Amino acid sequence: MKKKIVLGILFVLPVVVYLFFASGVNNFGRLPVLTETVMDVSEMDVNIKMRDRITVLGFFGKDIEAMQGNAFNLNQKIYKRFGEFNDFQMVMVVPEGKEEEVEALKEELGKLSNVDKWYFAYGTDTEIESLFNSLNSNINLDNDLSTPYVFIIDKDLKLRGRTDDEDEGTKYGFDTSSVAELNNKMVDDVKIILAEYRLALKKNNADRIK
Repeated sequence: MKKKIVLGILFVLPVVVYLFFASGVNNFGRLPVLTETVMDVSEMDVNIKMRDRITVLGFFGKDIEAMQGNAFNLNQKIYKRFGEFNDFQMVMVVPEGKEEEVEALKEELGKLSNVDKWYFAYGTDTEIESLFNSLNSNINLDNDLSTPYVFIIDKDLKLRGRTDDEDEGTKYGFDTSSVAELNNKMVDDVKIILAEYRLALKKNNADRIK
């Protein structure tokens, strides 16, 4: 009798563990879509586009120097970790006329890592507000057109985030002034969306071979 019980446990346990992890993949394998269509930054600055890219989108506003700490946090915790992935990019939105300040910031960032995928999009106040409003988030843009929050935009211009965040419920963006938030939340979410596209690519390749 004892042998049957042991054998039963040995047989059932791996199945239970498999089902647990399989359900985990289904439940947590995709990053929720929070906004279906975000304005492409190319409508504001033709030199940069978000479609067909995985984009970390930020708004640095009129005081670029004041956002330097946020940029360093983002560079160290997110960009240096994921910048080598194909189709991944950082896009920071700034008002027209801030080119000199942006170049100074890029020079400082360049001392810590390459800045090949750090892009700065320039627009008028109205264009920047329109782009931000298209996120349809619960976050406000400051009077100088900046926010410490950045957003994950997928290749189809959908805003991705969390619908069950333990602190906020629905989480639209990530606070770049908080290293803990970047480490504990944003890193995980960027991993998920990159894995999503890698799995989709593998599936497409396998379908072509069939």
